[in-house]
Amino acid sequence: MPQKVAEFDLTVRQLEGYEFAVRFDKEQFAELHFDEPPPLGGDAAPNAARVMAAAIANCLSASLVFCLKKNAGVELSGLETDVHVELVRNETRRLRIGHVAVKLHPALPGDASQYTKCLEIFEDFCVVTQSVREGLDVRVEVEPRTA
Repeated sequence: MPQKVAEFDLTVRQLEGYEFAVRFDKEQFAELHFDEPPPLGGDAAPNAARVMAAAIANCLSASLVFCLKKNAGVELSGLETDVHVELVRNETRRLRIGHVAVKLHPALPGDASQYTKCLEIFEDFCVVTQSVREGLDVRVEVEPRTA
């Protein structure tokens, strides 16, 4: 059984139609807006699939920076990461994320072969990617309120 080391809470509030605002647990974090693309929403902000792809890319990028700094003594700067997401329909025709492909483009000083160990293990430090790969326990409840 995994040991809990931290926890946090977020609040998602409907603005209008399919546009939502996320309020984070820390005052210094700006609200994040979501919206669905047409025909449902107005495409005023990224949707959850895009934010998930961004979270995967950010986590992998930070993990590579961490690994290179800790294990190879390299202060990486100039890292760029590209993400390609394929949306598919499952057997019941529900839209799902079918595939996420991430390409990291680090500006490594010297011969890249000296960083082989980091390039082999950095993904293991990524909380988001490894959690998605393993699957998440998501519990859902609906508690109606009177409007």
